[in-house]
Amino acid sequence: MEQPKNQITLRGSLASLPQFSHENHGRRFFRFTLDVPRLSGTVDSLPVIAEEGVLSAAELGDGDMLTVAGQIRSHNVRVDGKRHLLIFVFASAILCEDGEPINDVLLEGPLCREPTYRRTPLGREICDVMLAVPRAFKRADYLPCILWGRMAQEASQCHTRDILRISGRLQSRVYTKVTEYGSEERVAYEISALSAAFPQV
Repeated sequence: MEQPKNQITLRGSLASLPQFSHENHGRRFFRFTLDVPRLSGTVDSLPVIAEEGVLSAAELGDGDMLTVAGQIRSHNVRVDGKRHLLIFVFASAILCEDGEPINDVLLEGPLCREPTYRRTPLGREICDVMLAVPRAFKRADYLPCILWGRMAQEASQCHTRDILRISGRLQSRVYTKVTEYGSEERVAYEISALSAAFPQV
């Protein structure tokens, strides 16, 4: 049996009730935010999109604990003439249930650009990679991943088209962007790797 190439399971609290997002081929989709705490206490606020039928089956209430299963998707949009990559969770199933927080991601795909290796001011090694995770109909989701320590060293030796398999968690990160209109806070989403399988060299 072929292993999944794009899989995510989340359990967290519903930050706000779903709002209408868009309609596609007569199907209505809704967007909401799921708050998933880390062990450190930091909370990842993650965007989820679900079809109306998937939401209806769950009977959501504000503040509910939810388990969401699905895939991480990306979508390119143009804002003010510039391209932005939107990252979100596309839900295939939603359950109202209590329990410990979950944030489990499994991805596999080729690198679509060369890795970026760097060190933090405290000397911690980091490597940023962008995976092109295949989807049906010859499409792909372009997903930013971050690897640490020894994994960062190994990832830095990889090249475009090398295939990586990563397990980790989807994180939200607030940063300040300086624009011509001043500074503004934005949110980035990335997969932080807990383990990775690299191509045999």
